[in-house]
Amino acid sequence: MTLDPLLGKIRKPVRREGARRHLLLTLLAFAFSVAGTRLFLEITGYPQLGGGDLHIAHVLWGGLLLFGAALLPLIFANRWAYTAGALLAGLGVGLFIDEVGKFITQSNDYFYPAAAPIIYAFFMLTVLIYLNLRRPGRRDPRSSLYRALDSIEEILDRDLQDDERKDLELRLRAVVQQSEEPALRQLAYALLVFLRSDAVKEAYAPPGFWTRTLQGMRAWIRRTFTRPRLRRALAGGLALAALLPLVEFIQLLQALADPGRMERLLRTLLDLSPVSSIGGFRWFVVSSILEGTVGALLILSSILLLLGLDRAGTAIAYYGLLLALTVVDFLVFYFDQFSTILLAVMQLLLFLGVQSYRRRFISRTLTMIPNRSKTRASREEDRARTHQHAAGP
Repeated sequence: MTLDPLLGKIRKPVRREGARRHLLLTLLAFAFSVAGTRLFLEITGYPQLGGGDLHIAHVLWGGLLLFGAALLPLIFANRWAYTAGALLAGLGVGLFIDEVGKFITQSNDYFYPAAAPIIYAFFMLTVLIYLNLRRPGRRDPRSSLYRALDSIEEILDRDLQDDERKDLELRLRAVVQQSEEPALRQLAYALLVFLRSDAVKEAYAPPGFWTRTLQGMRAWIRRTFTRPRLRRALAGGLALAALLPLVEFIQLLQALADPGRMERLLRTLLDLSPVSSIGGFRWFVVSSILEGTVGALLILSSILLLLGLDRAGTAIAYYGLLLALTVVDFLVFYFDQFSTILLAVMQLLLFLGVQSYRRRFISRTLTMIPNRSKTRASREEDRARTHQHAAGP
């Protein structure tokens, strides 16, 4: 028996339509679940559901939500099943992983210092997947036809809007023009003929509350945050994000220079379980040095942005925030647990803001710069061609 029939069934994965939106919902629900659970338990004094030997931990509720998230797309084909599944998955994985400290220690220590870094690392890995999904997907005929068939559901639900119909036509035409497989071309052509027929009616429905709100927010952001305003906002945010790491680093330097301060610092740190050993103190010093490095990079990028050096300023901010989010915060969460979550959220928002600024203004400026690499002969040909078009036939 040959392996050809088996290998022929293996297909390259195709990104689902709306995958980025669904993963964003999962991320938001994940963050809300972990932060909300920790805050609720802190306020209520860590109550327990059950009595005697019975204790119903919230990891069980997380597993129940995860099971529901897995069942919905298996049972229902509607798009709302993916949206509901994304929300349930985020809430469920947050409740599940919040108790990771109990499952990696023999003493079932919920407050184990390594628990917070593990949760943070898991969240950041998901963020990296989301950032990768923001890149344009494959444009080959097979992927385009997959997405087109996924969009046919709008016709079945009688919810096909004008912009959705135009996008669907573009994808089907691309398959007809680019596909080398006759079966795919024939299927795409048949769907295109059906889409252009009178049998397909466009649904007109006024935008809902959330759609109007999002559209209004996007328009307000575009109108309000012009390039100078966004530059100043990023510069101020970067300076503010650098303040706390620099202060802690300066305090460490002062303690190293003053024996009295150093003794008081050691007494304070030895009360913390992560710094109860020499090795833990060394990692604390490494974390403080890295925090100071990130703070210096963010201050430098803020100054460069205020001076109008956008390309250098955003580049330094990008790598400084990347270092903070991937390395420094991992160590900080180990020592400070969830007390630094607001700073991490601020750094993530600044990272997205820097990316948006580079995409809106710097990348667009670079594409508008004329190509100076042309030879003199090619420039003469372009000029002659322009005069010929202007003169007409």
